[in-house]
Amino acid sequence: MYLASDNTGPVHPRIMDVLAEANEGFAMPYGADPLMEEVRNRIRGIFEAPEAAVYLVATGTAANSLALATLTQPWQTVFCSPVAHIHEDECNAPEFFSGGAKLTLVPGGDRMTPEALERTILKEETRGVHGPQRGAVSITNVTERGSVYSVAEIEALCAVAKRYRLPVHLDGARFANALVAQNCAPAAMTWKAGVDAVSFGGTKNGCMGVEAVIFFDPARAWEFELRRKRGAHLFSKHRFLSAQMAGYLREDLWLDMARAANDTCARLAEGLRGKGARFLHDPQANMIFAAFPRAAHRSLHEAGAKYYIWEGSLEGDDPDEMIAARLVCDWSLGAERVDRFLSLI
Repeated sequence: MYLASDNTGPVHPRIMDVLAEANEGFAMPYGADPLMEEVRNRIRGIFEAPEAAVYLVATGTAANSLALATLTQPWQTVFCSPVAHIHEDECNAPEFFSGGAKLTLVPGGDRMTPEALERTILKEETRGVHGPQRGAVSITNVTERGSVYSVAEIEALCAVAKRYRLPVHLDGARFANALVAQNCAPAAMTWKAGVDAVSFGGTKNGCMGVEAVIFFDPARAWEFELRRKRGAHLFSKHRFLSAQMAGYLREDLWLDMARAANDTCARLAEGLRGKGARFLHDPQANMIFAAFPRAAHRSLHEAGAKYYIWEGSLEGDDPDEMIAARLVCDWSLGAERVDRFLSLI
C-alpha cells in the first residue's frame, strides 16, 4: 500500500498502449514526430491558446528549471514560496540552468499572499547594480502542502507581478488535480489569470515520465528550444515522450485520473477524521498532511502498510503521541486499499 507519493503508482494501461503503438516502425526525431503535432494541437485546444509554444521534457525539475531560465536573467531573482519544489527539492537546478539567478522566498506558508509577495518584491532592486534584480514569480498548484490556489488567488498574485512587469510561472506538477479541485477551465487558471508559462505535469498523474512546458507568448519559444538542447533535455527518440502525452490527453484521461486520485484522497481524509486525526493542512486535492497516534503508525507498519512519509521516530514510550505524516493518493489507489489502510489504524 503506497501512499508516499503519486509518483509511486503505475502507468495507466491506455498510455502504455500508445507507447507500444509508437514503437512500431520509424518516426522523425527531436519532436518532429506526428504524435508531437497531435500533442501540440490538443494542448493548445485545452488551454484555448492557439499560438502557445508547447514542448516536452522527461522530468518536472527540467520543466521548471528550463522554463524559469527562459523567463529570468542570471542577475535576477525568482520569487517563490518557502516550501516550493524549486527551492526544497530540485538541488538548485533553477539556479544552475538560469546561469545563477537566485531564489527569494516570500514569507508565509505554502500559498503566497499578494501582500507578502509585494512586500518581498519591494525589498529587491534597492541596491542598484550591487543587488539582485527582480525576476519571475513562481506559483505551485497544487501546493507542496496539498492546498489549491483558487483562480481569484492566482489572479491577485499575477496582478502584483504585472504591476512590476514580472513574468509568472506556474509549477503544475499536479495541475490536473488542482483543476479538478477548482472545477474550472485550464485557461482560467493560467493565461487568463496572468500566467506566462506552465509546467504541465504528467508523471505524477499516471504517465511514465513526461511533462509539458507551455509558453503562452510564442516569442519565448526559440530561447527555450536552445536552453532545452544545451541543457541535454531534448530527447532524440522524442516520440516516446509524445506518445505518453498523447495518451494522457486523449478522451480526457488526464482529468479522469486526477478525479480518481482526488476522490480517493477525500475518502481517506474522511476516514482519518473519523479516527481523530489532526490535519496540519486542509486537504483539497490528492495530498494529506495529518497527525495520528504512534500506536496507529505501529499498527500500520506491522501490517506492511508503511510506505508513506512520517516525521520523527516511531520508537517511544507514549503510544498516544501524535506523529505527523504525509499521505498522497494516485489514480490507481482505489477505495478498497484506502478502506484497508483505515481499518489498520
